[in-house]
This record gives sequence, structure tokens and C-alpha cells, in this order.
Amino acid sequence: MKKYWLVVLVLAGVSPVLSFTTTVRHPGILAKGIDHPKIVNIVNFIRLLEPRDPKITEDVLYQTVVKQVAIMKKYKLGGTFLLQYDALLDPRYQKLLKSLPRDSCEIGAWWEIPQPLVERAGLKWRGRYPWDWRANIGFSTGYSPAEREKLADVYMRDFRKIFGYYPKSVASWFIDAHTLNYMYQKYHIVASANCKDQYGTDGYTLWGGYWNQAYYPSKINSYMPAQDEAGQIPVPIFRMLGSDPVRQYDNGLGSARQGVTTLEPVYEHAGGDSTWVNWFFKEFTRGASMEFAYTQAGQENSFTWDAMAKGFEIQMPLIARLKAEHKIKVETLAASGMWFRKKYKVTPATSETVTKDIDGGNRKTVWFDSRFYRANLLWENNTLKFRDIHLFNQKFPSVYETNAATSNECTFFTLPLVDGYIWSSAGKIAGLQFKAIKDGKEILLEGKDPVVEDATPGKLKISWPLTSFAAVLKIALTEQELKITVSGNNTIDWYLDLATGPNASLPFKKISAHEVAAVFEGMKYKAIAVRGSFSVPLNGAVFRMNPENNTLVLKL
Repeated sequence: MKKYWLVVLVLAGVSPVLSFTTTVRHPGILAKGIDHPKIVNIVNFIRLLEPRDPKITEDVLYQTVVKQVAIMKKYKLGGTFLLQYDALLDPRYQKLLKSLPRDSCEIGAWWEIPQPLVERAGLKWRGRYPWDWRANIGFSTGYSPAEREKLADVYMRDFRKIFGYYPKSVASWFIDAHTLNYMYQKYHIVASANCKDQYGTDGYTLWGGYWNQAYYPSKINSYMPAQDEAGQIPVPIFRMLGSDPVRQYDNGLGSARQGVTTLEPVYEHAGGDSTWVNWFFKEFTRGASMEFAYTQAGQENSFTWDAMAKGFEIQMPLIARLKAEHKIKVETLAASGMWFRKKYKVTPATSETVTKDIDGGNRKTVWFDSRFYRANLLWENNTLKFRDIHLFNQKFPSVYETNAATSNECTFFTLPLVDGYIWSSAGKIAGLQFKAIKDGKEILLEGKDPVVEDATPGKLKISWPLTSFAAVLKIALTEQELKITVSGNNTIDWYLDLATGPNASLPFKKISAHEVAAVFEGMKYKAIAVRGSFSVPLNGAVFRMNPENNTLVLKL
């Protein structure tokens, strides 16, 4: 009988357990995604004014939307237009948007808070300009729960006066759970969206959440996926902007602010570049996504048409062609939200996969998300590591849920186990590395191109042929379980080491043989070695995961 090394990780936030599992695929096929929906929302959100640049007048902003509408009509593409309150009151936007076909276009709410909305709700405006983008002024987090309800009531009342119905979609860079639940219960919204994961960009940090697609948020934390129906708001939140799965995560590593590599057409190196856009959609349409793939195109009008025209003119005909070829489905945010709610009672497990990097790159990646955790695998220079693992716990409250934000910046986090961005330094990149002992020396495992497929419901399978040894490393990720095996060679002494930068602020409070105890923002959590043990090796790793009888079982 053949013997195999086996590593089983069980990751748990509160009660459910997170983990990963593995199986085999035939070599030679780099990726195989079965026929899951590939959904594209074209979302353009609209502000009335832009106080940061005097050259961007109200007319420049309006003409930007006119151009967006024209190019979408040219290619027969529908989409979602979200109105900030001051733009909602402008007759030009009312007339333009009322002319759009109701069967393919949606008008919804962009939930940034400008001066007219605050004053009509009977509150005092504290901003520097009629629209102020600071987190404690221009977003619902800057107001008490009772004030948030007043703001929502005024917006909904006036939206209905103008359009004859309440909006079905309400989106924002970030929106608090109290507001979201209030709008769901009173006005029956069906979909929301928030900013991509980012660190420090524009003063807004959203880090460690459900990476892409959509999730049901916790009733006490809009950024945190819920684990059960009782603890969730039944409004799916879709992740915005179409992040580069390979480069967005560690863009700007070592600097105070993260860079942006997204589908947004204003970025010349990404959404405004034909090579990048074609690569992005090729991986999007062919990659393993498990339940469904999702991305968002479109752009806020504050960037102006001159800045976004090139990217729009690259993306819209490509999206139209992919739609005509039945490779993607283009629909409104509300339509996606209603589909999600009908199909899923709780947040499903999904994935985003890149098995061929853009020309000139050598990295590949797999993002896996469930309602219990997220994990990111990164292949670079023929080696492999977990770049990121964060746990989800619906009992972890947002600091903004009952209190108004007082800072001009805003932060949302989940529970970190591996953080390849925050825990890195310019000289040392963090990650949970796959290693082995060979000829008496410690090495990083090396291999060929991985094979990824999602043909088995609820399971993402990865096979990685090794070159360090004559063997195949296999990983399978499911909603609550992760398993790692090495087949073809039963003599390999391999393990996983957590490396971080020298000044990383880590949550781990105690590392003992059978437990790693951690505290993050006041919440205690821990990893328990049910089988196997933890150790602190002499090579500088934070901890090592050591198997017992070829098996490691962890509870967190």
C-alpha cells in the first residue's frame, strides 16, 4: 500500500470550522472551469460636483454620464446608474436616466452623504464642501444610527417622488450594517456593493474580507460575512471595481498607501490598457469560479470622460462581444442581487483563478472564499505559498455599528491568520511557505504550472506537479475544510512555515505545542492542533506546522 503525506487544516471562527481538501486532476490541463455563470455589472455612479478640482464643473460631470450612456447604447449594453443625493435632485440627470430602457438599465442609490441630504434630514452639515469625502462626513459611518435612518428616509422619499419607486440597489465605498439592514427592512433593497479590498487608499481600508463575488454580511458588521441565516442581512454585497487577482493585493508593498490595479478604465496600466483588459477577461471567463464569476465594469463620473474614454472604448466592445458569444452575462446590480438571493440561503463558496499571468509576468493565483474564511495561494518563481488566510466571524462587531466615526479615515478588518501584505516589509515578504528538507538542507518546494478545476460541486481542486521531488502536491478547498497531500513519494519531509517582516504587528499571544492563541481588535481566537503540533523553528519563522503521523489537524 502506498503511503502519502497528508496535512489537514481546520480553520474555525466561532462554531463552524474552516478547512481545505484535495483531489487529483489529469496533468496537462492548466485550468478547467465548468459552466458557471460569468456575471458582469456595468456600474456608473454619479456625483453632482467635484470640489477637489475647479476644472471639473457640474457640466463636465454631467457630460461624462452622457458619454457613458451613449457608448453603452452603441454596444447595446445595459447597466446600473447610482445617484448621489445631490445628483438625484438635478433635473438633467432625472431626464437622462428616465430615458433609459427599464428592462436593461437600473437607477439606484450611491450612498455618499452630501450637504443637501444632511440638511433636509434636519441635521447640521460639518463638511468643508457641499460634498466632503472624509469618512466621518461623507459616509453613513459618520452619523449615529438614528441619524442614519433619517438620512435614508429623506433619500428614499425623494427618489420615489422623482422616479415613482424605491431603488433596489444601494452601494457605497463602505456602508454600515445598521443602514443596510434598515433599508432592507423598510425599503426592501435587494443588492449592495462596496469597495474592493484595499489598504489606506483615499483613507479607506477594507482588509481581509470576502475577496470577490458577493456575500451576505453580518448584522453587526457589514464587511464581515455571516455564517448563518440568523446572523446575516439578506442583502448580498458585491465587491466593486474588478481587482487584478494577482497584483492588486500587494500593490505598493512597503509604502504607506496601496496602489490600484483594477478594471476601472481610468488606470492606464490596467482598465485603460488593452493588453491588461483582454488578459483580465480571458482569465475571468475561463477560470475556475465554483459557483459563479463576477466582476464590475464602469466608472464614477468624478474622473471625467477625458480620463476614462480610452478605457471605455476598449472595454465596452469586448464586453459586448463576450456577451454575444454567451461567455458572460451582462445585467444590472439589482438583477444579480435577486438571482443571488433566490439561489443562495447563505454565502456560497466561490473562487477566482489565474493560471496564466499577463505577458511578462510569472505569477499565478487562486482566491478561495467561503462564509467561514478566505485563502489565497500564490505561485511565483515556481514556488508556492499561502499569501493570505483570514477567518470570518459574524460575532466580530464593527466599531461603527453603534458609534459614529470620528476620524477622517475608516477601517474594516477580519481575523488574520496569514497576512502577506500588512505583515510584510520592503525586505521580507510574509506568507505561509511550502518547504521541505532535501539533502539535509531546507528548501522551498518548487514545481510546474498548477492545474485547477471546479467540476465537483463545492470543491476546488488543485494539483501542483513538483520538480524538487518526483511527486504531486494536491490541495482541495471546500467550505469548511482544507487538505494537502503529496502523492508519488512517501519520503518527503515537508512542512509549512509562517514568515513575516521583522516589525510586523502580529496577533499571536502564545505559541505552545498544541495551541496558537491570538487577539485582534479585542477578539480572542486561537488555532488548536488536534493532531500534530506547533513549534517555533530556529530559522526565524513565526511558527511551523508539524504533522503527526503524516497528518496535521488544526482548529482555530
